[in-house]
Amino acid sequence: MIDVIHQGGLFMYVILIVSVIAMTLFLERANFLYLRLRLNIEQAYQNIIRYLEKVNYRGAIEECVRIENHPLGRILKAGLIKSDKKDKDIELAMEESIMREIPSVRARINYLTMFANIATLLGLLGTIFGLITAFKGVGAASDTMRQEVLAQGISMAMMTTAFGLIVAIPCIAGYYVLNNRGDYIVDQLEEKALGLYNVLTIMKREKDIS
Repeated sequence: MIDVIHQGGLFMYVILIVSVIAMTLFLERANFLYLRLRLNIEQAYQNIIRYLEKVNYRGAIEECVRIENHPLGRILKAGLIKSDKKDKDIELAMEESIMREIPSVRARINYLTMFANIATLLGLLGTIFGLITAFKGVGAASDTMRQEVLAQGISMAMMTTAFGLIVAIPCIAGYYVLNNRGDYIVDQLEEKALGLYNVLTIMKREKDIS
C-alpha cells in the first residue's frame, strides 16, 4: 500500500492526510452521537411525566438533573423551571434551550462532504499532473520506450483518481449516517419539548379551574 501511494506521487500523500482527518472527525462525531448521547429518550421523558402526574415538580426537575449530561435533560429542565410562569415564557425557555443544543448535535458533520469533494478533486488534479508528466516523459524517451513510459505514466496518474474516490465514498456514506442520527436526536428533542409544554399548560389550566 505504501509503495502504491509513493508511486502515485505527492497528491496521494495529500489525499492520505485528508482521509486521516476525515476518519478522525467521523469517529469523534460517531462517539458523541451514538455513545455520549445514548439515552432511552422515551423512557426518560415518561419518567419525568410520571412525576408531573403526581404534581411533583421537584421530582421532575431532579429527574432532569439526573440526565443533564444529555440535551433532553437540559431542555426539559429549562421548561420545568418556568412552569409557574406564563405559557409563552415556558415556550421561549425551551425554544432557547433547543437552539443552544442543536448546533452541538450537528456540529462538524458537514465537513465530511467537504473532505469527500476535496479528495475527489485532488484525485483529478493528481491525474492531470500525472498525465502531463507522462507525456513529457514520452517526448524525452526513445522510440522503443515511449509506449512503456506512456503506459506507466497513465497508470500512475489514474491511481490518484482511484485513491481520491476510495476516500470520498466512505466520507459521503459517513456523512449520511451521522446526519441521519443527528436529525433523529433533534426531532426527538423537539417532540419531547412540545410534549412537556402541552402537559405543563394543561396542568396550569386545571389548577386555575380548581
